Formats: sequence, structure tokens, C-alpha cells
Amino acid sequence: MSHDLHESLRDNVRILGDSLGRTIADDLGEAFVDRIEAIRAFAKRGRSGDAQGRRELIEYLRRLPDRDLLPVTRAFNQFLNLANIAEQHYRARFRRVEDYKPGSQPVLGELLARARESGYSAQTLVETLAGMRVELVLTAHPTEVIRRTLIQKYDAIDDCLTTIEASGDYPERASRAQGRLEELISQAWHTDEIRHERPSPVDEAKWGFAVIENSLWQAVPDFHRDLDNLLLEAAGERLPLDAAPLRFASWMGGDRDGNPNVTAKVTREVLLLGRWMAADLYLRDLEQLKAELSMWKANSALKAEVGNVAEPYRALLKRLAARVEATRDWAKACLDGRPYEGGPIIENRDQLYAPLLTCYRSLCDVGLDTIANGVLLDTLRRVAVFGVTLTKLDIRQDAARHAQVFEELSDYLGLGNYREWDEARRQAFLLEELASNRPLIPRRWECSTETHEVLDTFRVIAQEQREALGTYIISMAGQPSDVLAVALLMKEVGGDVRLPIAPLFETLADLDRAGEVIDQLLALPGYRALAGDSQEVMIGYSDSAKDAGQLAAAWAQYRAQETLVAVCERHGVDLTLFHGRGGTVGRGGGPAHAAILSQPPGSVNGSLRVTEQGEMIRFKFGQPDIALRSMEIYACAVLEASLLPPPAPKPEWREEMDRLAGIAHRGYVGVVRENPDFVPYFRAVTPEGSLGRLPLGSRPTKRRQDGGVETLRAIPWIFAWTQTRLMLPAWLGSGEAFATRLAEESGLERLREMRAHWPFFGTYLDMLEMLLAKADVEIAAYYEHRLVDEPALLELGAALRERFVRLHQGLLEILDQRELLEDTPLIRQAIEVRNPYIDPLHGLQAELLQRNRDADGAISPELSRALMVTMAGISAGLRNTG
Repeated sequence: MSHDLHESLRDNVRILGDSLGRTIADDLGEAFVDRIEAIRAFAKRGRSGDAQGRRELIEYLRRLPDRDLLPVTRAFNQFLNLANIAEQHYRARFRRVEDYKPGSQPVLGELLARARESGYSAQTLVETLAGMRVELVLTAHPTEVIRRTLIQKYDAIDDCLTTIEASGDYPERASRAQGRLEELISQAWHTDEIRHERPSPVDEAKWGFAVIENSLWQAVPDFHRDLDNLLLEAAGERLPLDAAPLRFASWMGGDRDGNPNVTAKVTREVLLLGRWMAADLYLRDLEQLKAELSMWKANSALKAEVGNVAEPYRALLKRLAARVEATRDWAKACLDGRPYEGGPIIENRDQLYAPLLTCYRSLCDVGLDTIANGVLLDTLRRVAVFGVTLTKLDIRQDAARHAQVFEELSDYLGLGNYREWDEARRQAFLLEELASNRPLIPRRWECSTETHEVLDTFRVIAQEQREALGTYIISMAGQPSDVLAVALLMKEVGGDVRLPIAPLFETLADLDRAGEVIDQLLALPGYRALAGDSQEVMIGYSDSAKDAGQLAAAWAQYRAQETLVAVCERHGVDLTLFHGRGGTVGRGGGPAHAAILSQPPGSVNGSLRVTEQGEMIRFKFGQPDIALRSMEIYACAVLEASLLPPPAPKPEWREEMDRLAGIAHRGYVGVVRENPDFVPYFRAVTPEGSLGRLPLGSRPTKRRQDGGVETLRAIPWIFAWTQTRLMLPAWLGSGEAFATRLAEESGLERLREMRAHWPFFGTYLDMLEMLLAKADVEIAAYYEHRLVDEPALLELGAALRERFVRLHQGLLEILDQRELLEDTPLIRQAIEVRNPYIDPLHGLQAELLQRNRDADGAISPELSRALMVTMAGISAGLRNTG
């Protein structure tokens, strides 16, 4: 690809920018547009190395009257969102979801050919794909900065770009689309971009279901159709009808860890909403099938089902549609809190799948394969993936909340204090009760409100069909008893439903002990009798990086996975690793293909679960074409990691990583945990104190409202540093580690060798490179200049920026490059084209933060809104909320 942005991308950025300029001129006048252009010109000069341009930009922004601050921030915010639309459109059109490095775009057909060349039979390829279990888990946090109403307008703008490009010899079509584009951009400009209230957990779940309805409902059968065609070419057969290599789960409405707004009632409501939405979508499919399957030829099985009628397929589909409609009515009645008085409903996947399969087999038996493999096959694929619930809902709760239940219960029953027992006594008690036939929890037990809520959650689990639910995740898990406690609560309160239980290891200490804990757990006969021969374990990326720094956390995650693979192999247990990745590098984010292929060999063995968070859901799955490519990337990566895994690291590489991680960890902790000036500096220089007012999601920004950085969630922790462009959590400590090795003989040679031959280390450096390219120490210095006046804090800020500069120089030396992102020109150009629009937002944000502090937090509602818009705009420009 050329150094410049691709012509179509550049043209679309211009089309959208010009339209926005006309809209603003119509609203605020040409003079205001001239003011925006002046600000942009100063920013461009500043970016070209003209220090005077930066000074003039800041001076211009500081002279702006209060009345202009909001419209100026809105103008730059809107342009950045429109630039994102143009880039997203480009990626969908040219199948570039992950612009990582030239030649690294995974293509499934090429991978299947490579696998055949490596000796895998056609049958093995089909069986591997059919048995693959990849679950993409949609999570609400950090949730979407952009309001859903604006997302819908932006999607419609994307459609207009498609029409304009496809107009060709029909200029009137282009003219109509251009008119609609102007209308939509005007609508967006005149719509408040900031929510006035936080979304509820139910709102978040509805947003997740909307992604399925508007994008994945079409992308899923398209993905399977493409996969079928590839397998027919490579192996001579289709994927089995009931195979679903990729499925979807959700935390929206089930993740109660630190979110008091997610209650048992909310979980029940979200489960019913899923049933209602699924029934509604399937009814649309069935209406189409009834219209199209008008054939009279049928096999004996279908005739036996419906009798001797003229149109047997329509007869069966009409009966099925009535039952699906009844299901929708039942779900609506339950949601409205009124009794349901209709006919029988669809209760599980098989009741929906079996009649469709009968139609499919009949068509094939009578020689109508072409019809069978049309829209009917698409619906069968949807049922295989989405079931009757759209997603499986995971439940997540903190280990301490389960321990609280048993603390209160043991005290009530006169058994002592559960929290004071050692691990051995806890295990003995829990295992004994798991094996007992008598109930443990008294029927009329008067427990605390918190414990009552935990028990109510298990009662919701008991009332549900098993296929509606995914995994029960225990955050802050550290001992086998944390898992046994959930198993016992499920037995006592959860009825016949037994969910997989996944401990989540998320601090550095817990990651280091993960293998030992799972080894102890699997050695317990009482647990193995419940769990069988499969175990799921979740690896936390966000909190481990916040706890230890990015480099030390990444190596701890890798080692933990290696140990878990070995432990489960020794116990004869199938391991599924659940990766709790965030959207940013500091929280495990990055291109999925590279991330999966950088995992330890054996850790991706046909099964994988991974979170897709916040704005990344829209970037990867918000449009059918993008979603289709994202699904191909996941399938490709998991297939490659399973059949053609990366090499195990050499012993000397492991020793190197141990040392690098140790140095980086000490460097990170020395600043974040041990420097008494760090927390005051963090609070002074970032908008952390204002984040609570930005209605990002249903969860509070802190686990506890008292305390310091340790109580702050990983998402706002990353968000705050991203806003100032220092990006500190993703790199702090790495510079010292690399500088130490680069100063030693053979250090550079060893680091380059690891980068070239070890995917884990190479991917880490690539992610660090992208992160440093987005960072900007001069902008960070301006925040400090405007917001900090204590000498000790200024000294700390200067030291942090000096560390950044040393890391930047060291990384370029390791990469053997003159500048960052030499090999990824699209990402570099995307950053460069956005900077003149992001820079003014940084200047305005620092100014607004200072005015807010001068007024003791009592600035006008309009200026407060302007501050929120700067946060949203910077997030849009960097494509990161956290």
C-alpha cells in the first residue's frame, strides 16, 4: 500500500468533512466555520514540527469565549466520528479488519491449503472445524461512548457511501444518496452526542441484541456459506448442519462483579428479552420460508408429519411459526408481569431445529438440493449458532460474595466462622456438603440483603433452560474453595442446572498460582464427579496489567496458560481458556489473529472463549461485511493455532523474559505503588475526577468509593491516561527492561532473535509500537503545564516523559526502524490524519478541566457538557475508550 491513504478512503473523508462543514455553516454561520478552519490550520502546523503553530493553537483556544467552547468541541468530535465511518467503510470494502502488517491478513482458503500441504486430510479439516468451539463473549463495559441513536445514523451514512460508490452510470442515484448523506449528517449535528443518563444493564443488553439483529443475523449464515464453499473445494463436503464453530455469549445483564445495578431481577429480564428477540427474528425467517417453499414434492417422513396436503413444506412451517409466535407472546407476557394464556411454546433449540431439518432432508431426498441449500440452510445455521436465546448469558460474581454467604450461614448454623477457616477446612466442609443428600440452607433463613441477592441469582439459574446460560465466572478467585463454594450454591439453590464454573485469575500473584489451584481442584474426586473431564479457566488481562504493568502481566498470562495446559493434560481434562481481553493494548487488546497465534502451543486446541468489549463490538461486528471478516479471522486463527501451532519458546528466551518482566515489574511498581507523589499526580493531570460524570456504562468507575488507584477499575484507569496521550499503563516499566538489555553485550541480538522467531514476543513489540505511535508526550506535558503546579508533581511528570522517550528510542533500535509503524502505513496514516482534529480537543479539555477546578466543580452545564464531548471526541479519534 502506498504511503498515502487509499484513494477511496481519502475521498470519503473529504465527502463527509465537506458535508459537515456545510451543516455547521448553515447552523452557526460561515464565520464559525472559518474559526474551526483556523484552529485546524494551527494544529496542522504544530504537527508539521512548527512549535509556533502549537503555541498559537493553545493561545487561540484559551481566548475562546465560553459560548464557543461547546460548538467547537462538537465540531471536532463530529469530524472524528465521520473519519471513523470512512475508515470502517474502507475496511469492509477491502476486507481489511485488522491492518496489522502487509501479508498478515489471514485468509481461510489459503490456510486450508497450507494444512493439506502439512499432511492433514480433508476429513480432518472438516472434523476440526465442525468440532471447533469458539465463543465470542459480548460485554457491556467499557460500553460504547457513542449513543445508539447516533450509531444508527452513522450506519445509514455508511450505506450512503456504498450507494455513491456503486452509482456508476446512474448519477441520479449518487445525487439522491448525497442528499440523504447531507440530511443524516445534519441530523447527527443536531443530536446530543452525550447521554444524559447512564444506560441500565437492560439498556446495554438491548444494545447487544441490536448488534445481532442488525449485523450478525446476516453475517452468520454468510460466514457458513463461505466456509461451506471452501470446504467443498478443499475437502469435497460441507460443514455438518448442526456445526457452529463460532458462537456468541454475553455478560450484559449477567456481570454483577462490582455492579450493584445487575440483580437477579435484571438477569431474568435480560434472559426473557433474548427469548423475545430470538422469536421475533425467527418469525421473519419463517415468513420468508413459507413464501418460498411452495414445492409439492416431499419424502415420506414429511408427508407422515403433515398428511397428504398440496404444499407440505408450508403446512409444517405454518405450524412451527405458530409455536414461535406463541413463544414471543409468552416472553412478552412474562416481561409485562402478566399471565400467559396462549398455546405451547418453543422451549429449546431442538424444538425449533427438528422441523426445519425435516424440511431440509425432504428437499434433498426428492432431488431439490439447490432449494434445500438456500434460505432454509441459512435458517438452520442461525439456529445452530443462536439457539432460541441469541446468546448464552454468563454469570459473573466476586469470590468474596460467595464467601460472605457461607460466613453468614456457618454462623447461623453454629458451625463457626467460614472466613476464619483455613483452606483445608473450607474444602472439607464444602466437599462434605456437596456429597450430602440433605439440604444445607434452611428454607426460612433470614440472611443479609447481599446474601439474599446471591441466592436469588442461583434461583434464576434454576428456572432457566440450560442452553440459555453460559459459564459461571468467579472474579478474584484464588483457591479451590472459591470454585467449590459456587458448586455447592448451584447444588443447593440452582436446581438441576449445572453450569461450567470458571475461576478468573487476574492479579499477578493469582496468575502465578493458577496452575497450582487448578491442580488441587482437579485432584478432588468430589469436584471431578461434578465437573467431569472439562474445565474452563479465565485469564484476566485488565487487572493483571493494572496490578503489575503490561510486560510483567503479559508474561505471567503466558506462563499461567502453559502451566494450566500441562496440569489439565496430566489430569486427562479438556481445558478451555477464556481470555478477558479489553479493547486497548493496556488491557490485552490488539489484532485477534496475532493475539491468538501468540498464545502458548497447546493452549488453543479447537476451543477458545474471548471477551469483545465496548466499542470494539461495533468496530468488529457492527456491520455485516465487517462482522463476516472478523468471524473469518477468528476461525482462521483458532484453526491455525490448533493444527499448526507456534513453536515453544527456547529455554534462553524464557530466561530472558523472566528477567525483562522482573525489571519491568519493579519499574512499574516503583512508580505506581511506591512513589507517594504518583496518585496526586494522576488525579491532577488526568480527567479521572470527571470520568464519573461521563455516562459510559451501568457500572460505577470504582469497585469502592474510598481508596486510591487500587480501587479504580482497569477501564477508567486506562481511559484517564489515554485522554492525556501519555498511555502510561501500557508501557511503564518496559523502557527500563529494554534499556538494561540493550546496554549489555548480545542484548540487542537476543531481543531481535526473539522478535523474529517467537510470536508472543513479536506481537508484544508490535502492540507496544502501535501504542507509542498513538502517544504524544508534548500533549501530556501541556496537560501538566495547565493543571499541575506542585514542584514534586512536576518533577515526577518530567521523569515519566523522559522514561517514555528512552523507551521510544530503545524500541526503534530493537525494531531496526527509523520511525514507528514503518510496516503498517494504514495505521500510521490514520493516526496522522486524525491528529489535527484531536489536538484541539486536548487543548480544550485541559482548559475546561482547569476552569472546572477554578470553579470548584461548579462550571455551567454547557461547559460541563463540552468537557464530556472532549472525552468522547478523543476516544473517537484514538478509537479507544478503555
